[in-house]
Amino acid sequence: MKYQVDIMTLFPDTVGDILCESILGRAQERGIIRVNTHQIRDYTTNKQNQVDDYPYGGGRGAVMQADPLFRCWEHICQEAGCRVHTIFMSPCGVTFDQSHARRLVKDYDRLILVCGHYEGIDQRFIDECVDEEMSIGDFVLTGGEIPAMAITDAVCRLVPGVLSDPECYENESHWAGMLEHPQYSRPEVWHGRQVPPILLSGHHANIAKWRRKQSILRTRERRPDLYAKLDLSSKQDRKLLKELDEELNGQTES
Repeated sequence: MKYQVDIMTLFPDTVGDILCESILGRAQERGIIRVNTHQIRDYTTNKQNQVDDYPYGGGRGAVMQADPLFRCWEHICQEAGCRVHTIFMSPCGVTFDQSHARRLVKDYDRLILVCGHYEGIDQRFIDECVDEEMSIGDFVLTGGEIPAMAITDAVCRLVPGVLSDPECYENESHWAGMLEHPQYSRPEVWHGRQVPPILLSGHHANIAKWRRKQSILRTRERRPDLYAKLDLSSKQDRKLLKELDEELNGQTES
């Protein structure tokens, strides 16, 4: 079944062009996913194609009006034949992470992503049509397009068939709550820096052990918040932790 994302935006060409490149572009060509962009201005009822107005209660800036947003949203839902799960890109939303990407692929086969602008969008549209609000971090952008593209990319690459093998994403950072181990490619020596000898050994079990150890170490050093949530109680992980501590103590003593 094709996985589809519909993005409501004031800049459909820019968004669409980026999401039609590389891996997602090839997946669309093969009919595995589909990413549609919808120009919100096409759903206005005034000659100026105006989508914003002054906020009630005063204040600086403008607010996107509910009606053009609703008309665009309604058109997508009518095309789908049902209400489509709708996400508004908002700094007030929950912070998007890999667990959200996995859930959105598992629970839905079509999404609507709403890109706001100006000072925000009319709350009444959110109350009536939006199922979730999501943010990509604790900072503010000029519009919702960058978050929408980031979420589309993160979600669509998990759709079966988009990547050649599930291993392509199952060993990546954040999939299992850890950061990914360091990666190396040719040449074997670059600027005097050598690839770790274990990676040249051809011993797959030892390589897997080294990579696991490096993931644990990198997560512990760089993301203590993630490390605190890890379950490292298995016999294998306890052994790796002991080895890591011994190695680090040895470096400190030397």
